[in-house]
This record gives sequence, structure tokens and C-alpha cells, in this order.
Amino acid sequence: MLSCVKKNDTVFVLSGKDKGKKGLVLSVDPELQQVLVKDVGVVTRHVKPTQQGKSGAIVKEERPLALSKVMPICTACKKPCRIQAKVLDTGKKVRVCHRCKETF
Repeated sequence: MLSCVKKNDTVFVLSGKDKGKKGLVLSVDPELQQVLVKDVGVVTRHVKPTQQGKSGAIVKEERPLALSKVMPICTACKKPCRIQAKVLDTGKKVRVCHRCKETF
């Protein structure tokens, strides 16, 4: 199966508290249908000290989003787009922008 979102893609967030933001994909988990996007879905965690001499902290970190909440941005037309799969003459599968028909 050809995934529509891959690592190092730029994506557009469709819904949620970060709706309308763009970000770089850090990782994709196809089994859980989740994607981790840089500077999107940031939550604040209060971390307790775990050992003697260690101090607690307030940590900001990205949390994974549902894969259905993001849409990849085409590198050619610079707009969020749906992805189509195309098989080249060499037998290789590539991702194609639905709008401008350019390959990713």
C-alpha cells in the first residue's frame, strides 16, 4: 500500500485546535494511523523528579495527530491536495497530486 503522508512531507492540518497550521512530518505510524508534526499538537507536561538530585520541569512536546486530520501539501502547486497513486513504466509506484498531476 502506498501511504499518502511520509516522513519529511509538509502537511496542512484540517481540524482540531491547530486547524490551518502547516508543519513538517517527523514520523508516521501507519498501524495506529497517527502522524507526528513539528510544532503542531503541542501539549504541556509537568514532569516529576525521578531521582534524588534531579529537578522536575514543565516540558512542551508534540503529540501525534490522527492521519485523517492532515493533508499533504503539493511541492509544485503549494496547495493541500489529495494524493493519487500512479505506476510508472519502470514498475515503480509514485504519488501524484490530484490538482496539478505532478509527482511527489
